[in-house]
Amino acid sequence: MTALVQRPVVARDSTGAFTLDADLLARHFGWPAETLRDFMRRGMVSSTVERGEGDDEGRWRLGVRCGNRRWQAIVEPDGAVVSEHVEFVPLRTGKVEGI
Repeated sequence: MTALVQRPVVARDSTGAFTLDADLLARHFGWPAETLRDFMRRGMVSSTVERGEGDDEGRWRLGVRCGNRRWQAIVEPDGAVVSEHVEFVPLRTGKVEGI
């Protein structure tokens, strides 16, 4: 018997904006959730949303960056995450302090 693997799902609010679980995102970054929430309160987290075109139409690329970490995911129209990864990236000089 094969096990059914459930893919993570990204939720959307009533306006259609994507919402991410801070606890899950913090675990991806290797931090306690309170650390990520503190960085969010201090304006040290940025995000991007890109709509797929051509062969990727209907999909979305979501990104969240804080300090030297960036999480990216490809999301299907139903919110299912088809791929995701975290990478370490160069710090943006003059943008983020305290990390």
